[in-house]
Amino acid sequence: MDIRILNKSDAQLYQELRLSGLKVNPEAFGSTYQRELNFPLETVVERLNSTNDKFVLGAFNKSDSLVGIVTFMRETSLKTSHKGNVFGMYVAPEGRGQGLGKSLMVELIRNAKNCIGLEQINLTVVSANDSAKKLYKSVGFEVYGVERNALKFNGKYFDEDLMVLYT
Repeated sequence: MDIRILNKSDAQLYQELRLSGLKVNPEAFGSTYQRELNFPLETVVERLNSTNDKFVLGAFNKSDSLVGIVTFMRETSLKTSHKGNVFGMYVAPEGRGQGLGKSLMVELIRNAKNCIGLEQINLTVVSANDSAKKLYKSVGFEVYGVERNALKFNGKYFDEDLMVLYT
């Protein structure tokens, strides 16, 4: 398994996996398949432009297929720049159950710690997603709150657990 920061040359692979995630697990994301389906490749390339404070990690299997992604973005406001956020965590069904999600999160945390002054990393996860919550807890995140009805999709509400890791 190879985990690395994605760049513009990975845009097509990233977009394909992202769309797959939005289709397979629509309840897990704030965005939708329909919204992102027609994103031009330039939009995806912009999403992959990385800095110390913003990056997208990708996990590639032995066949060099992209099977996992996760995004880190640090807050930019003066009063919130001590925080960073995890977005868009997704592991394709064929990559699950192999420790890939944990490896992605460990690498994200390692890279995020390069942000001078970063004190905490936040994420949200659908409250009913026990496997994801177990993964996040295994790398040190803890639940600090619940947002009721955080997402609404196809007339159904989903609560989200708010989680934090202090660095």
